[in-house]
Amino acid sequence: MIEVAHLHRRYGNLAAVDDLSFQLKKGEVVGFLGPNGAGKTTTMRILSGYLPATKAQRLLVAGYDVLRQSMEVRKRIGYLPESVPLYRELRVEEMLMFHGRLHGMHRADLRKTVPSVLDRVGVLDRSKQLVGQLSRGLKQRVGLAVALLPNPDVLILDEPTSGLDPLQRRAVRDLIHELSQEHTVLVSSHILAEIEMICPRVIVLNEGRLLADGNQADLLKQLANPLAVHLEAVCDDQQEATRLLEALPGVQNVTIGARSGIHQTFEIRGEGDLREDVGALASIKGWALRELSMKRQSLEEVFANLILGEEPAQDRVPAQEQVEQQVGPSTSVGTSLPVSGDAEAPKRIYSLNPFDRGDVRDLSKPVTQDTGPSGSTGIEPEGPAPDCTSDDEGVES
Repeated sequence: MIEVAHLHRRYGNLAAVDDLSFQLKKGEVVGFLGPNGAGKTTTMRILSGYLPATKAQRLLVAGYDVLRQSMEVRKRIGYLPESVPLYRELRVEEMLMFHGRLHGMHRADLRKTVPSVLDRVGVLDRSKQLVGQLSRGLKQRVGLAVALLPNPDVLILDEPTSGLDPLQRRAVRDLIHELSQEHTVLVSSHILAEIEMICPRVIVLNEGRLLADGNQADLLKQLANPLAVHLEAVCDDQQEATRLLEALPGVQNVTIGARSGIHQTFEIRGEGDLREDVGALASIKGWALRELSMKRQSLEEVFANLILGEEPAQDRVPAQEQVEQQVGPSTSVGTSLPVSGDAEAPKRIYSLNPFDRGDVRDLSKPVTQDTGPSGSTGIEPEGPAPDCTSDDEGVES
């Protein structure tokens, strides 16, 4: 349903999206993860036709080329940007009618579809209210209704639960699960717990590059630290208990934690679920247990380790260094004047200031600008000054 191959988007020297490739199948709900500036929103805007790509080998949505068949792509996409663009002076119902007409929908169809969509997102009772009077959460729902109105094949949702209360977030999550039966959904969110509950598959970006792509279970298995068992027990000799725990099959290491009253804490890491073996050992040794639980890394912890643990790209030059390499360390971007190592060297400029001897020189020709030690400038025209004497000179009026 969505196919992206070697996508690039640059803003001057900054690579917002750098050689990004991924695919989404019909009916998938995929989460976009990444820190601020990772390229999530830029990629979504490119897919929705809001922003052109700098370069892409292949960029398809529902089988249509985003670069060459933009209008066909837009007909099949429902896009909810992070900042929902709504007209404050329109009523909610009027807002959807307006967008429906932009999509080429007939008025008779809109009279049936608009109430249904508003009811689906839970704002049917606000249909006569002005958009400008709605809370941020209700505006978010109206924006989602606008995205759903044309019944698109693909839904691209940038921060869909932003500004919603816990009950509204739960309702939006349920709605996205329902929509996945009919639509392909790409969701971006800074709330990783939301992505964990909504999206079986996640795509992790950083600095415009793909870091990880796969099902949550697979990513946790590949990237998470070994499973840990938390044990709190009453044991006479903690060193002996540690030795016995380390001897269990599959145990990689045992860490002695803080003591809580008469209970000693241990953290046991290894392959698989070790609770059964640890519990059997405690039963044999007569340890009184207060807690025996499994600790799993969350997606948020794996995400943090993945982002913070990544080595910076060695071949990238910081933006400021790139600017200095191109225009020199003391010249601002956009100047057209040549840079010289000699501060006293004269410069040729076009001075259109009529007060700089504009009465005796041709303003269309360059002049030499000398910069003195004190910072003063002197404008000297190139070539002889034009003859400005009048034929009537010396004639009395």
